[in-house]
Amino acid sequence: VCIHRVRSCSGIRFIKSKYVCVFDKSALKFSHQQRLFRTSAVSCGQIVQFKLSDIGEGITEVTVKEWYIKEGDSVSQFDSICEVQSDKASVTITSRYDGIIRKLHYNLDEIAYVGKPLVDIEIDASKGVSPEEDVVETPPMSHEEHTHQEIKGHKTLATPAVRRLAMENNIKLSEVVGTGKDNRILKEDILNYLAKQTGAILPPSPKAEIIPPLPKSETVPAAPKDRARKIPVPVSRPIVFSGKDKTEPVTGFHKAMVKTMSAALKIPHFGYCDEIDLTQLVQLREELKPLAQIRGVKLSFMPFFIKAASLGLLQYPILNASLDESCQNVTYKASHNIGVAMDTEQGLIVPNVKNVQVCSVFEIASELNRLQSLGSAGQLGTNDLSGGTFTLSNIGTIGGTYAKPVILPPEVAIGALGKIQVLPRFNGKGEVFKAQIMNVSWSADHRIIDGATMARFSNLWKSYLENPASMLLDLK
Repeated sequence: VCIHRVRSCSGIRFIKSKYVCVFDKSALKFSHQQRLFRTSAVSCGQIVQFKLSDIGEGITEVTVKEWYIKEGDSVSQFDSICEVQSDKASVTITSRYDGIIRKLHYNLDEIAYVGKPLVDIEIDASKGVSPEEDVVETPPMSHEEHTHQEIKGHKTLATPAVRRLAMENNIKLSEVVGTGKDNRILKEDILNYLAKQTGAILPPSPKAEIIPPLPKSETVPAAPKDRARKIPVPVSRPIVFSGKDKTEPVTGFHKAMVKTMSAALKIPHFGYCDEIDLTQLVQLREELKPLAQIRGVKLSFMPFFIKAASLGLLQYPILNASLDESCQNVTYKASHNIGVAMDTEQGLIVPNVKNVQVCSVFEIASELNRLQSLGSAGQLGTNDLSGGTFTLSNIGTIGGTYAKPVILPPEVAIGALGKIQVLPRFNGKGEVFKAQIMNVSWSADHRIIDGATMARFSNLWKSYLENPASMLLDLK
């Protein structure tokens, strides 16, 4: 059949009969059904240049770390497109449209700029687009080719490893039900979805959820093995001497460190050091650690350090304040958003635990576990990294006794915690005993904080840690 046709308000009509060749009845029936009555089968697509919107914090450029889609993939609204990293945080960019990806404007590790096109998405022309988007007309495409991959969109949360597993198995994340926190999709969810599709039987996997303590007769399954499995094993890399200098741009979190430390040079730092006897706290943690593990939380010393600092800040709120640039006004922060410095592959990052003043030690430990997991995966968001009011840096996890921490503006105080050492000390009777000693180094903004205030705060913080039971009197 050779038919020349045009679209009109009244339908499709033949132009010239001489264009109709000889054909059989089956061909006429198929042509009549598909071409005359299903006029919606042909639609004019539009390509929308989806631009990188402003992600806040004055960020103008980001680095593309991972694509979750490729050219030709069908996406729905709120489906994740890519992960980008600024000098402050990692952000997942989601789609605003239902359509098909036609072009990726950047390769991995390239710099993308706010306001510039990120991807081209082909959408249904009948839906229209917002006026600020650049639209390019494209050739018609059949409706069947477009819609058989479309899925009703909803916001999906998943780590890059989970998204990669889904892509390798051609699974749309919007079809998978997440069982993690805030409906986050876990690796087990992908495997279970695959099992349903293929008929395979997978062993049930434990969920990281809070469960009531088990009776004493029941035992906790193989905790030491699990802990050993989570310890990262250093990989030895061969050292190659090229004999040439190498120049790289300062990007990502290193760029943020340059800005922050340059601003910190304007602050006159006051230093104060002391040692803490953690013998009682070490014993208390050993008793509580199995209970926390049963509830799915790893309990370290840091939650106790953070909670003790918050109790001290209630007595000395000047340490939880900020000073404006003109040094004319001091703002006392109501929330204790205590930051924890973390060493990651991307560089130094300082996420913070929000509203510590109303959190229990267990809640702080749970939040720290979440932040550490996201930090290791490079998935910390802007909300996790912003809004800090006070900071603790645990250099003891790497190895070190004393440090000279640098204040993170606009905060006015920071503490560096050394490693815990077993050292001989004298008790009240003059007898030598084995003590668990940790050193702490404080830095404060000497423009508004004097040495006596820093010392009194440190002594109060020290008393809480040396006598952990005393914290019960002030817990909210």
